[in-house]
Amino acid sequence: MKSFTISIPDNKEDIFIEMMKNISFVKNIKEEISADIKQEHKDIVRKRIQRMEEHPESCLLWEDIEHKMQL
Repeated sequence: MKSFTISIPDNKEDIFIEMMKNISFVKNIKEEISADIKQEHKDIVRKRIQRMEEHPESCLLWEDIEHKMQL
């Protein structure tokens, strides 16, 4: 059995799914959401994580941030 990945415009999704349901040999319709994250953005996050691990004292705790937001 073969699988295919296709791209459908958001406004055509319902029509496409209904068409596929009406084809007898289509066995499974599964939506997969892919996150295409640019390598540049991945690198930025990795550098921030590394900086946080090397200097944990420079980081704020989520509880502190949340508290400040409620003030």
